[in-house]
Amino acid sequence: MKELDSIQIHFDTSALWVLNVALAIVMFGVSLGILTNDFKRLFKEPKLILIGLLSQFILLLFFTYLLIVIVNPQPSIALGMIMVAACPGGNISNFMTHLAKGNTALSVSLTAFATFLAMFMTPFNFEFYGNLYGPTSEILKNVEVNPFELVKLVLLILGTPLVLGMFLRSKNESFAIKLSKILKPFSIVLFVAIVLIAFVNNLDVFKYYVHHVILLGISHNIMALVLGFLVARIFGLSFKNQKTLAIETGIQNSGLGLLLIFTFFNGLGGMAIMAAFWGIWHIVSGLMLALYWSGTNKKLVPC
Repeated sequence: MKELDSIQIHFDTSALWVLNVALAIVMFGVSLGILTNDFKRLFKEPKLILIGLLSQFILLLFFTYLLIVIVNPQPSIALGMIMVAACPGGNISNFMTHLAKGNTALSVSLTAFATFLAMFMTPFNFEFYGNLYGPTSEILKNVEVNPFELVKLVLLILGTPLVLGMFLRSKNESFAIKLSKILKPFSIVLFVAIVLIAFVNNLDVFKYYVHHVILLGISHNIMALVLGFLVARIFGLSFKNQKTLAIETGIQNSGLGLLLIFTFFNGLGGMAIMAAFWGIWHIVSGLMLALYWSGTNKKLVPC
C-alpha cells in the first residue's frame, strides 16, 4: 500500500493541455445557461445561499476530514478525498436534480454560485485541510504546491469561461442557447474521451490499485449525499429542496480535481485513482438516487 503514494499516473503534457481546454469548454457551455437573475434569485433567498454554502464548502470538508482521521487511509488517497471535497458541485447535478423532481432552478443557481466561489474556496479548503492532516501535509511539503498558481489555474478554468459565457448570454440569448446545445454534449464527450484514454494508458495501475479506494470512495460519496439531505432537512427546507441540496453536495466536479492533480501532483497515484473512481461512481449513485426520487412525491416536511 505504501508504494501507492509514490506511483504516478502517466498523462503527457499535450493531453493535459487538451484536458484544460476541454474543461474550460464544459464550463463555458454551462455558463451559457446562466443568467444574472440566477444570482439575484439566490440573494432574494439568503437562507438558501447560506445553507448551500454551509453544506458544500464547510461541512463536507469538515466531515471528510473526520472520515480521514477515523479511517486513516494512505496519505495520497486522503489527499484525493480532500481534493474532491474541495471542488464545487458537478455540472451534471442540474440534470440529476431535474430527473429527481427537485428544484432545478435552485440547482442551476447554486451550481453557478458555487462555481464562482470555488475560484477562491477550492484552493483555500484544499490547502487548509491538506495541511491540517499530518500525513497529507508531508506530501504538500514535498510537492511544494504554490497556492497562487493553484488559484490562478482555477480562475482560468472556471472564472474566465463563466464570465465569457454569461456575457454572451446577456448579449445574444438566442445564439447562446443554440451554441449551448452544441457545446454541452461535444465538450462532455471530449472530456470523457480524454479521461478514458488516460485510463486505458494506465490500465495496469488502476486494475492493481483501484480496490484500495472503492469502499472508501463509495462511503465518502454516500456521506456527502446524506449530509446535503440532512442539512436541508434540519433547516426546514421542503423535500424538493432537500433532494436538490443532497445532489448538489454529493455530485462534485471531479474533472476539475483530476486536472489539478495532473497539473500540480504529476498524477500522484492515490489522488488520481480516488478522483477518477469518484468521477465514475458519483454518476452511478446520483442517477440511482434521482431515478428513485423521480418515482415518489412524498414530502418529509411541509413546503
